[in-house]
Formats: sequence, C-alpha cells, structure tokens
Amino acid sequence: MGIEGTVRERLVDAGVELVLSEGSGSVGLREIARRAGVSHGAPRRYFPTHRALLSAIARRGFEELGARSATAAATAATPREELAALARLYVAYALERRGMFELMFRHDLLDSGEQHGAADGPRLREATLPMFERVVELVARCRGEATEPSAAVTAAALWANLHGIAQLWSWRSLQLALGDSPAGPASTDAPDAPDRLVEAALDAHLGSATA
Repeated sequence: MGIEGTVRERLVDAGVELVLSEGSGSVGLREIARRAGVSHGAPRRYFPTHRALLSAIARRGFEELGARSATAAATAATPREELAALARLYVAYALERRGMFELMFRHDLLDSGEQHGAADGPRLREATLPMFERVVELVARCRGEATEPSAAVTAAALWANLHGIAQLWSWRSLQLALGDSPAGPASTDAPDAPDRLVEAALDAHLGSATA
C-alpha cells in the first residue's frame, strides 16, 4: 500500500473510532484530520465530500459485519439455522457497535454509487447488497420456493423486523414494553433476551421451526 493509501486508511480508521465513540453525527473532516494526525486540508484529497467520507466509513462496517457473518454461518447445518445465526449476529452487532450500525444503513447520507475519491475501489452498494441477497436465498430455501419475488419481500420484512428489534432494544423501548408482560421474556436484562425476540421474528415470517 502506497503512502496515499496509508493516509486514506488512517483517515477511515479515525472516522470509525469517532463514529463508535460519538455517533455518526459527529463525523467532520477537520476532526478526522486531527485524530489521524494530518493537516486539516488533507481529507479533501481523498474525500471531496462529507458523503464520500461517511461512505468509506460505512463500507468498513459492512466488511466487518460480512466477516462476522461468514464465521457465524460456517457451522450451520440447515438454511434455517444459518438464517437464525445471521439474524442473531445482526442484532448483536447493532447493539455492540451502535454508531457504526446507525451509519451503515443511512443511505440518505451515503454515496451508494461510485465513491468519490476512491475510483479504484468497489462501490458501496457492492458491500451492502450481498448480505441481503444471501438472506433472500435462505428465505427461499427455508420455504422451498424460487427466490423472486415473494422471497425477497419476506426477506425485506424480516430485515425490517430485525432492524426494529435492534433499534428499539438499544433505546430500551422493548424492555419497557415487555418488562411486566407475561408474554415477554422472563427477564429483559437476560443476555439471551434479544435472541428470543429474533426467534419470534423468524417464526412470524417463516413459520415455527418446530411445527
């Protein structure tokens, strides 16, 4: 990696650190430069727009989530088991790396096409779409049907459900709703409480695994 590539990676590293510690709304070019130890004008050589910088940071998150997903799915014996493993990981990642998770899916803030300042790199969409396409494939295999179009709709609904679980759990809204409910988890502070909600979402969209 050349000097320019090294500087660019340092800027992205600093951006990831800032997103995780202070949230995506705090990511500015000047603060990134300060944390990376370069001049205030240096980020503009690599990220001519704020969206381009955010996109490069978001891509790092998708790469990390993709690597974790591959590990989580490696031991699954059936499509349902793999889908469950990916779903649990998705929610766990959201709760662990909240700032990054929030940024990754804000495509209104990102360059989903070509990333400015990184013409030699892949587009952001090439980092975001494979995960969804895999979920569509697994949903289709679980239901024994073709991947289009109903499996894609079910996959999108499941994704929205999981995303909602992650967000509402991070805001403690679900804990409030379920804390005193006989139908809720035995303890909303139990480590497996989000996993039980994930299983309920899978059952709702695919039918019970034990049926």
